[in-house]
Amino acid sequence: MQPVSRGRPGGARDPDRQLEEAVGLAAAINLAVARAEKVRLDTARPGTFLGPGTVEWLHALVAELEITLVVINAALSPIQQRNLERALQTKVIDRTGLILEIFGARARTHEGRLQVELAALTYQRSRLVRSWTHLERQRGGFGFMGGPGESQLEIDRRLTDERIGKLRRELEGVKRTRGLHRRARKRVPYPVVALVGYTNAGKSTLFNRLAGAKVMARDLLFATLDPTMRRIKLQAGRQIILSDTVGFISELPTNLVAAFRATLEEVSEADIVVHVRDAANDDSVSQKQDVDQVLADLGVGEDPPPIEALNKIDLLDPGARQALAERAARNHDVVLISAVTGEGGEELLRAVERRLSAARVVRDFDVDLVDGAAIAWLYAHGDVIRRTDDDTRAHLTVSLDLADAARFLDRFAGVRGPGDQTA
Repeated sequence: MQPVSRGRPGGARDPDRQLEEAVGLAAAINLAVARAEKVRLDTARPGTFLGPGTVEWLHALVAELEITLVVINAALSPIQQRNLERALQTKVIDRTGLILEIFGARARTHEGRLQVELAALTYQRSRLVRSWTHLERQRGGFGFMGGPGESQLEIDRRLTDERIGKLRRELEGVKRTRGLHRRARKRVPYPVVALVGYTNAGKSTLFNRLAGAKVMARDLLFATLDPTMRRIKLQAGRQIILSDTVGFISELPTNLVAAFRATLEEVSEADIVVHVRDAANDDSVSQKQDVDQVLADLGVGEDPPPIEALNKIDLLDPGARQALAERAARNHDVVLISAVTGEGGEELLRAVERRLSAARVVRDFDVDLVDGAAIAWLYAHGDVIRRTDDDTRAHLTVSLDLADAARFLDRFAGVRGPGDQTA
């Protein structure tokens, strides 16, 4: 296999890191990498992407090493992919195709499989011509199969379009179901805290550490595809829903973002976003920019900004670790953690708790003692700071979300709530 990374002079990403990431993507689906090279490319050729000298060199290398698959770490047009396969006389896929292969191998839930298939069919539709060498043949058909004289390519495209339409309708159903689940959670309600980050930043390891779960967590790109949620209790007793999400990556194919929008909407609907970063990765700043861009595309704003969990501090040398510790000391929204050792986990949860408390109000309520449902609701949805009872009424001071305070007064119309203040 031959991953080829396009060098970008002056670009934000280091070419060596780009190549290393491409090799990691190959390893994620157990491909044996025979050779990994960077190729300087100033201008992409419309026919073959690579220049003629590079193509000739690759052809000789493919023959010498008996390579059966060449991966180009860039987006290829269908024509470029087809021409390269002819020139190299072996299978060629681009970055998008490689990521789709990984997603196809990893998706476990029904929703995940639907999303992957939709992305794959959308990608393959423009490449159908590659699969047929007999397009001059015509196949007759019945009315419902496209009519007389329809070519095999036309049949394949029509069937693909029909399947794409069916998948989109099914995913719309998934979207509606997720919306119902979100509304149900808001009625409970438990705040949702979503873990996001570049692929292999350690989100699933952190999720397992905090939630006591057993989500697949390995040193692989895209180890997690299907979102997972667990309810956990914070130190002060408040409960939250922790959500593990699919990892982001640079130049994530547009059709993949579109296909996984139903899943990614969980991030846009989250009360708090925790951005898990690989602090030991030299490319951490560029990775942060990629994640920030995807979050912006999803409509996740910077007000308030995500909490940054700088992970893998156990891999840092003392100097680098001290520099990050000084930064965290100046910003309460930055926490140093090691998902592997557990260091910093409690501080991260305290940061989540601080963020939740900042969005709360403290209210006084006078509730009739016989109205047990109202009193129980306040205990279930808020933190009762103080309570005094007289002969007929309970006087409670409660810290709770502003939306819950309004919801409570709307639901229990006979309760008096004289005022509020920020928690």
